[in-house]
Amino acid sequence: MTATLTAETTIPRQQNSRVRAVANETPDCIRTSELISALSYALDLTEGREMGHSVRACMIGMRLAEHIGMPLPEQADLYYALLLKDAGCSSNSSRLFHILNADEIRAKRDVKTTDWTRVGWDSLQYAITHVATGAPLPQRVWRLLQVAATQQQDSRELVKIRCERGSYIAKKLGFSDGVAAGIHSLDEHWNGGGYPDHLLKQEIPIFSQIANLSQTLDVFLTARGPDAAMDAARQRSGRWFDPELVKAAEALFKEGTLWAVLDSKNLLEIVSGMEPAERRLTADDKTIDSICFAFADIIDAKSPFTYQHSKGVAAAAIEIAGYFGMSDPDKRQLRRAALMHDIGKLSVSNAILEKPVKLTPEEWKVVRDHPYYTFEILKRIPAFKSFSSDAAAHHERLNGSGYWRQMSGSDLSMPARILAVADVFDALRAKRPYREALPLEKVFSIMSEDSPQALDCSCLDALISAGHANNFAEPGVEIPETSL
Repeated sequence: MTATLTAETTIPRQQNSRVRAVANETPDCIRTSELISALSYALDLTEGREMGHSVRACMIGMRLAEHIGMPLPEQADLYYALLLKDAGCSSNSSRLFHILNADEIRAKRDVKTTDWTRVGWDSLQYAITHVATGAPLPQRVWRLLQVAATQQQDSRELVKIRCERGSYIAKKLGFSDGVAAGIHSLDEHWNGGGYPDHLLKQEIPIFSQIANLSQTLDVFLTARGPDAAMDAARQRSGRWFDPELVKAAEALFKEGTLWAVLDSKNLLEIVSGMEPAERRLTADDKTIDSICFAFADIIDAKSPFTYQHSKGVAAAAIEIAGYFGMSDPDKRQLRRAALMHDIGKLSVSNAILEKPVKLTPEEWKVVRDHPYYTFEILKRIPAFKSFSSDAAAHHERLNGSGYWRQMSGSDLSMPARILAVADVFDALRAKRPYREALPLEKVFSIMSEDSPQALDCSCLDALISAGHANNFAEPGVEIPETSL
């Protein structure tokens, strides 16, 4: 990431709360923290958490760092390690679904309040309620035995996939080795019983230690309240967490500052003010594009059936835009909308995404809601607000038969129409659980049947022209991150 450091006026930090005003920033100045913190809401969906979990964990972690006297340059790196701690979360979703043969988002959500390192009633109950839940009893019993036999190996593999991918994304965005290491070792435990490398005590990066404790505190706070959150930290002190770090949390808890403003409606503004002023990052166009590409990778990693889908949609959309002579700034915005259009799909379980037969009405409703989450996430970001509605309209149709808002012709902008055509094109070109990938001529034939009543015929004509010229040899066309 080519994030640039800005020399901003240093502002005295308010004691404990660390809520600070932002100095010397113009309305045109885009903060990297604004982008990452808002996009972290999508990571929360994938982990089965309430949107805002990563932001709240970041706030808790930064308070712990200040309390223990962490130097400001390190706090700056910790800040992004906390916001990006779950950047690899989508990469193991498909694998977890296939292990459990059940809803992996629900499984990820509920495991956070289960001490999976101890064999007992809680872990047994968790397995019973999360493994092969829709299968007949004999199949469930057999699957439970299989899961029990490979639990340690599977757990390490799942954590390794997620942590390595998250670390890779942080490096791809240009963050420091310390940020990447903090993400990589997020699930290591103080007693050496964590994953993926069984690091022991001080072998675990301090960023990882703080992030693990902070996320645990927020999970229990949200699910069971403040007292239960501190009880969980105490019970895991010396096993999961450094006892001294737990004592720091205890001190903040007694002061009444550990949970301060975590229930605020202005979480994004507050967490943005907690980025150390001396190391604040501003985002230029190249940085914003890099973030869009990184999150497109996160989105598409959710399922093998969506591999390169976001980039494929972006490539098709740019082809159509070029046919119409769209300006470079407009094409840049369109490409960002295309890369981010499916960010709401991180809320959909792989049990639905990879289902090889017809969805139930309840499952279909979950699918239909994903553009809503795209809109809710993107509209929070000033730099993305202008295209948030267009990105969320990729399943709308000219005749009002689409979703989620049932918009129709006059309501749909040209970018929205382009995205709808590009999305259908790439989806038909890719393999799906219920069918093989379709050849180019078959794709255009199917799409022509939906034009002009559902799909914009001028956009489709432009794509057909580009398709015959370029051959679109492979589904999910790769596009360079610097191209327009």
